[in-house]
Amino acid sequence: MAMRSWRATTGLRCAIATIFAITVVVQGALEVPIRGALPLFLVATLLMLFATTSMGIFLATMAGSMPQFGLLLMLVLLPLQVLSGGMTPRESMPEIIQNIMLAAPNTHFVILSQAILFRGAGLSVVWPQLLALLVIGTGLFVLALRRFRAFLR
Repeated sequence: MAMRSWRATTGLRCAIATIFAITVVVQGALEVPIRGALPLFLVATLLMLFATTSMGIFLATMAGSMPQFGLLLMLVLLPLQVLSGGMTPRESMPEIIQNIMLAAPNTHFVILSQAILFRGAGLSVVWPQLLALLVIGTGLFVLALRRFRAFLR
């Protein structure tokens, strides 16, 4: 099945939607001041897209069919989203959950998003989270690639 051109530009459209949401919705409609550098936030968003896409590909290699993949996504993504710190503060969770959630890309993205957008943090502050997103994404991508190659043999 050939890939259509509109599918090839999905990442670009996500970046444009992020810029639009930040400038129009957050700054315009909600009147929340953005203190940090938007280019740094967009780099972080691209790393988050890489990490979550790698996670999705890895989970897809574990599932035997599309319905199983859908169920697996619900079992994995809902707890990741709830426990990442975006809905409730990480500090209110038990310490073991906080430590386990450091293996998830969502947690690092929430930490660096809050630091960049609301506190005006620069690269010198958020580089550990950026590095963590890169390491998690690369690790999951390598695992997915190995599983996929083993499946093809």
